[in-house]
Amino acid sequence: MSKSIPKLKPVGSKTHRYFDVSVYENGIDQDRSHGRHFRSTDDYYYGQKWQCVEFVKRFYAEAMNHRMPHPWGHARDFFDTDLEQGQLNPRRGLLQYRNGSNRCPEVHDILVFSDTKHGHLAIVAGVYESTIEIVQQNIPGKPVETFFLQRTDMLFFIHSPRQPDGWLRKE
Repeated sequence: MSKSIPKLKPVGSKTHRYFDVSVYENGIDQDRSHGRHFRSTDDYYYGQKWQCVEFVKRFYAEAMNHRMPHPWGHARDFFDTDLEQGQLNPRRGLLQYRNGSNRCPEVHDILVFSDTKHGHLAIVAGVYESTIEIVQQNIPGKPVETFFLQRTDMLFFIHSPRQPDGWLRKE
């Protein structure tokens, strides 16, 4: 049985807005870049148009007034597996929590996935009793998606349809 391909808007079209930050269509080829994207006011590097990293860095710069100290890297590079729970991730300037930690994800946290070649990033847009809602770029036809949130013995696990390594947070 073949997967159905969602009807997509043209590459570079706005597909969603979250906190006044636009989400753009990248097309069906998720590895394809459409050029580098820099903020015009100060040349801060957001990332490759219209990849997930570009959206997350643009969201954090525009909506959260946060610039990441290290400008480069794929999505999977955002989570440092050598850091302890709740430590500052110096490359991102954000606190880091593992999936399954005692800290529940919060709105505006960055989910980090390393389950694909380059990984994936998404912004937490809502946290509910048993689900979270995320906003993302570069997942064809799914700028908003819902994930299951499991609470077990005061530990929080995000899973299904994918499982992130953890989340990053500005405090």
